[in-house]
Amino acid sequence: MCETKEDLHLLVAISNELCKSETDLDYILRLLKDRLEADCTMLAVLDRKKGEIFIEASSTASATRDSQKISYKPGEGIIGKVVESGDMIFIAHTAGCKDFLNKLGIPEKIDGQDVSFLCIPLKEHKEVIGALCVHKRYLNQSNIRENIQLLSIVGSMFAHLARFRQKNREEIDRLQKENDQLRLAIVERPFVSNIQGNSGKLHEVFQLVSSIAPTDTTVLIRGESGVGKELVADAIHYNSLRKEKPFIKVNCAALPESLIESELFGHEKGAFTGASALRIGRFEAADGGTIFLDEFGDVPPSIQVKLLRVLQQKQIERLGSTKSISVNVRIICATNKNLEKMIEDGSFREDLYYRINVFPIYIPSLRERLHDIPTLADYFITRFNAKTGRDIKRITSSAIDTLMAYHWPGNIRELENCIERACILSTDGVIHTHKLPPTIQTAAATETESEGTLEIILEKTEKQIIHDTLISTKGNLLQAAKRLGITERMMGLRVRKYNMDPRRYKPGKSKHLEDDERASAG
Repeated sequence: MCETKEDLHLLVAISNELCKSETDLDYILRLLKDRLEADCTMLAVLDRKKGEIFIEASSTASATRDSQKISYKPGEGIIGKVVESGDMIFIAHTAGCKDFLNKLGIPEKIDGQDVSFLCIPLKEHKEVIGALCVHKRYLNQSNIRENIQLLSIVGSMFAHLARFRQKNREEIDRLQKENDQLRLAIVERPFVSNIQGNSGKLHEVFQLVSSIAPTDTTVLIRGESGVGKELVADAIHYNSLRKEKPFIKVNCAALPESLIESELFGHEKGAFTGASALRIGRFEAADGGTIFLDEFGDVPPSIQVKLLRVLQQKQIERLGSTKSISVNVRIICATNKNLEKMIEDGSFREDLYYRINVFPIYIPSLRERLHDIPTLADYFITRFNAKTGRDIKRITSSAIDTLMAYHWPGNIRELENCIERACILSTDGVIHTHKLPPTIQTAAATETESEGTLEIILEKTEKQIIHDTLISTKGNLLQAAKRLGITERMMGLRVRKYNMDPRRYKPGKSKHLEDDERASAG
């Protein structure tokens, strides 16, 4: 109940202001300040994402200019305690009160009088969303009850405004984070020009990227691990009409099966143990832009059916919710697995395969475009110099020949690591063959070429292989023959040819055999 006409006039004025399309919060706080004859009134709002309470607005110039940058943790200070508990707190004397942190810098005494502090929680549907606070010179007991009653009424009127401010602040924070990601992407974005190479097969990839990038068609990038599938995905997005929108990358193989649904589609508060707040998924974060699903062949079957719905209907459902959310997302998938074989094995859905295989792009392995190695080597040297400040000038032609003779199971990623290692070891600004990893160096480069005719070299190699196999099978000729893919008779002929005694390889050989070996050795 309002006790005076002044209170009623105040509530009418606040109500009229709240009904406007653009509410002047500072004006409302000034009205409240004048009616209460207070020194300062302010509104604090809880940001649920950050778990912090921010001073949204203040009515007095005596407060810090950057009051909106001031924040409290739930339970911190009087404001934090009110938001955490949901209970009103009144401090008669702010001076000497340890819980009163006074981040706004209000004087503890004004005109020689003590300053009091009254803080009312703002609630909507029993959820505390902020607090309404008043600094006022010492209140006598007769008007404390009146002030609390008036603030409670105003607080209930403020609740909807506080909720709007809460959502607005959270949205601004989300947009700021997106903006930072986009700014970083603009600085580091790799366009097609960053995919190095001049081979015909790579030019085919360039042509496919330039054709598909301006569309919204789903793309499936295929190729071995380390060939640069992510760079192709980058080129497609940053040459598309969505290039200024979010580009979200997800490594499906890195997400545990128990969390992948929550990561992709988000979850509601309380959807499972530990879900203390609503969380949007990667698809919602990519709305309007592109999502890149790397290692797509590792998506578990339970999630494949949900992805099928996204592809078909462009809708998702957060975990713990039955409400469908429409998303405008372009999907780019990448995998190094044989999806056709997985369909035969029953580990990948055939209908999902046909949904993602709309526009396949195959990235050739490095051994299929060996003539790109000189260009890639120069590119990695230049990048290493820029990153470390070194001055590696060139790579020798013999080192290039060695690189081109290697089969590169790790593809471009392995070549990059190889060049970086050689740059680190270089002492004269030149990459020589002997600075390359031992696994890449040739016999000629390491001066370990076998001597003799081809027949002699082959016999040495064959004898060593049989020797190693007999050791692993403990002298069992039948098992050794099976491992080498030959008959037991052929194995026996080779053992006799090389004068090898299978008994030597058996565990617990006799003392007589050891004596024979020592005698023959002598």
